[in-house]
Amino acid sequence: MKKNVFIIGLDDFNLQMLQSLKNADDCNFIGLLDIHALIDSGRYRLADMLAEAEQELQNFDGPIDAISGYTDFPVSTMTPILCAKFNVPGPTLESVLKSEHKYWSRLEQRQVIPEHLPRFDTFDPFDDGALEKIPLEFPFWIKPVKSTGSQLGFRINDKKAFKRAIGILREKIGLFKPFDYLLDMVALPEEVARVNSSFCVAEQIISGRQCTLEGYVRNGEVHTYGIIDSIREPNRTTFSRYQYPSALPGPVRKKMTEISEKVMTHIGFDHSAFNLEFFWDEKRDKIWFLEINTRIPQSHSDLFMKVDGASNHQIMLDVALNRDPQFPKRQGKFRVAGKFFLREYQDKRITGIPTKEDILEINEKVPGMLIDIQGKVGMSLSEIPEQDSYSYATAFIYLGADSQKELLDKYRKVREMLRFSYEDLTIPALLPEKARQTLPETDPQIAIQVLSSPMELPVEEDAPLTGGVQDMTRP
Repeated sequence: MKKNVFIIGLDDFNLQMLQSLKNADDCNFIGLLDIHALIDSGRYRLADMLAEAEQELQNFDGPIDAISGYTDFPVSTMTPILCAKFNVPGPTLESVLKSEHKYWSRLEQRQVIPEHLPRFDTFDPFDDGALEKIPLEFPFWIKPVKSTGSQLGFRINDKKAFKRAIGILREKIGLFKPFDYLLDMVALPEEVARVNSSFCVAEQIISGRQCTLEGYVRNGEVHTYGIIDSIREPNRTTFSRYQYPSALPGPVRKKMTEISEKVMTHIGFDHSAFNLEFFWDEKRDKIWFLEINTRIPQSHSDLFMKVDGASNHQIMLDVALNRDPQFPKRQGKFRVAGKFFLREYQDKRITGIPTKEDILEINEKVPGMLIDIQGKVGMSLSEIPEQDSYSYATAFIYLGADSQKELLDKYRKVREMLRFSYEDLTIPALLPEKARQTLPETDPQIAIQVLSSPMELPVEEDAPLTGGVQDMTRP
């Protein structure tokens, strides 16, 4: 009998990834809740969404064999609640909150890996004397104890930058108020109980080559299966691509694996995939631990497919079904793979994008390419979901090759062949409805990408720096 596997916020792109897996024919993949409602930060009512999900599951005519998801909050925190409710394998809510509450997570990490952590403290952004109470020298990093996509994270270089950042935080930090609903469900340590979603964490700046380690825990045993490098543009802040396999030295990768085992075991995380973000300061040979994400990153799925022969969805599925994952190694068509970010740096209206025929033609010349267009004709770039504050990703380009040189050559070739056109928003233009009628549409597979580390760009001198990475040095 087929297994009924419920995926919270399932979209077409990820459904195809799941259907490509080994033994996928033995599963019915069923979407639970609408992905667009789930990523609409600050407008959802978490209690209502949980009630709706429970009702859908209760009304299902058949056994419920697994419940999982591949996106950040609120999906990552809804999953353990629903797994417990319907008695299927999944992590505990407490272990997920220990991972996602940035202050609580740092306190737990400090008990087992203190030498790999930056100095940190918590503060109340509504306290006019907060800056004087932060025991760090400039520059340092501030962020809410809970956010998604590193929203409302700022690099603070001086008092003026702190003042401006606090003004933004006071206005927008309420976006993550639903997180408090979850904190009320578990017994919190005294030092954590006073730190709800309206608080922030201040941290020492850390630097180095950034990477993401992927793994899973099953029956208390921690396993890792890949490390992906996050490579930046020459401006040292904006991500150029994710690349797999990692080029970090073997001893560094081994030490990161040991750190992951200590951390995930200590917080009691089990029956789920995870990914951890690290920096390696090559000059000092120092490994810094950045954060825990309690899911697979779908941004890396095609990279694993190209190099290893299976998507990391295989890990998510097998662990959710309480099966021991048999993940292949280096059985893909390519030796190296990359996800490249094609972006614009000013808001514009989209007047032309590659058509399906254009993409098919490029794919004939560059086999193995997958392109994810992020907008449609008539939209402004700022209307595209899940963008960072200072750049607009117009497309994600996935490529495989037999060497890094060939990978970069392929990207340059694809970039030259892709044709986008834009209209300056400061110039009078056709209404979007009219533009849609007069310009070609496309029919690419649109995947909603939730990035573990969003991009950052330099801003004007007086503006606080914001983004998803903490260092400002060339990797």
